[in-house]
Amino acid sequence: MTPIHKTLFQISLLSIFFFSACNFTPKYEISTFAGQGILVGEVTANSALVQLRLTSSEQLMNQDLLGAAGFVEFILQGEQKQTLTAAASPEHDFIARVAFKNLKPGTLYQCKTRIGMDKSQLSDGPTATFKTLPGAESDQAVRFVVVTGMNYAKFHGDQRIDQAEHLLENNTKLPAPYAGDDKELGYPALAAILKAQPDFFVATGDNVYYDTPNNPAAHSITELRQKWHEQFVQARFKDLFAAVPTYWMVDDHDYRTDDCDNSGDYEPSPALGKRIMLEQLPYAKMDDADALTYRTHRISRDLQIWLPEGRIHRSPNAMPDGPEKTIWGAKQKAWIKKTLSKSDAKYKLFISPTPMLGPDDLRKKDNHTNFGGFRNERDDFFAFLKDSGIDKKGFFIICGDRHWQYHSVDSSGLEEFSCGALIDANSRLGRKPGDPKSTDAKGLIKQPYYQTPRSGGYLMVEVKPTGKTNAKLKVTWHDEHGEILHTTEKN
Repeated sequence: MTPIHKTLFQISLLSIFFFSACNFTPKYEISTFAGQGILVGEVTANSALVQLRLTSSEQLMNQDLLGAAGFVEFILQGEQKQTLTAAASPEHDFIARVAFKNLKPGTLYQCKTRIGMDKSQLSDGPTATFKTLPGAESDQAVRFVVVTGMNYAKFHGDQRIDQAEHLLENNTKLPAPYAGDDKELGYPALAAILKAQPDFFVATGDNVYYDTPNNPAAHSITELRQKWHEQFVQARFKDLFAAVPTYWMVDDHDYRTDDCDNSGDYEPSPALGKRIMLEQLPYAKMDDADALTYRTHRISRDLQIWLPEGRIHRSPNAMPDGPEKTIWGAKQKAWIKKTLSKSDAKYKLFISPTPMLGPDDLRKKDNHTNFGGFRNERDDFFAFLKDSGIDKKGFFIICGDRHWQYHSVDSSGLEEFSCGALIDANSRLGRKPGDPKSTDAKGLIKQPYYQTPRSGGYLMVEVKPTGKTNAKLKVTWHDEHGEILHTTEKN
């Protein structure tokens, strides 16, 4: 036995004698936390999903937040009281999720939680408040926010990002990271959104970036999960999600990699990408084998939104464009047309993860605006809108993906609103109509609004009744500090 081991052994013996003499047994308690706060999702007029991830601490350690096994009790209070308990297990990254049903439309609810390693020893956890959707019978005014491009590495200034590679892939210099004293709180746009108190929050994708930095990129299940942990542990996310319910989509960067499809033998695989999105985000019950990632919600008498799926069902990007090439897949495409045809909402807002009008970069091949991409499917869809008359019945496209804000109107009269990247550090100047390096070199698209100088920000959408049978749509673009950049209204 070495001298140091001999000393440690003697200390251990002394400890045993001391605790025995005092008739005292030391207790070593392992605390359980909810380091990522609480998240409410997929709210309808009668239901809501609520989730919470149990963690072993409240702060990142080595850029990750380790989970903790245990139980979460969700206590819903409002018009009625419901209590549901769920386990937080390593199989699902220690995320406990429950589905509350039989709720009343347009009603404010509070969901308290109790958390712990054992059902018999639970302590108070975070609380969320949310309001159910008003529903088709209500003319209540509605306000919601749309965002994209929440790039953690760019905001925080990850030194592993390759400047030259970023310029090559994104056709723009890497913006400077955020430099405010409040950086550790997370994205300032989230504080501005919380202050505005919208009814709900729509994330159109690129919620995390598996491929930023590109070397090393995230490939394994542990690495993918870490991206969500570091994102949602930020204080401004926790504050926002405790007060505002959410709806989620994913795009390329939070499914596999930049401009991805389902081809290619590399990680993350399509199966792993889908598994993680359904695990980390409240699309459906945790083990719902039939969970659909495309859906529509009737918000009120005057508003219905569509949240299509843009990655899981798509054809290979390299496939020649034509009738068989699709982003949506045959089943989803038929569903989109059917549900739009049935809707009698004054405003039908089609919230797409990727643009349909643009213009976009000419070099790209992965969305509906791109030549050699998926224009055939887009043109078929636009023809359906025109033939059915839906294009004249309050139909508008809202898109994410693009890192600049705009309002575009094509020659047919269809309009698209781009929300732009959430943060300045992930924004860029866009392609304007008439630019030979754009998908609209002839300048056929008109843009009532084009964001310059570049900045991050978000889109606020408001629908207000203006009479017994009429309503008004107001769309407002904000920068990342909440300042108004542009507004348009539709009657």
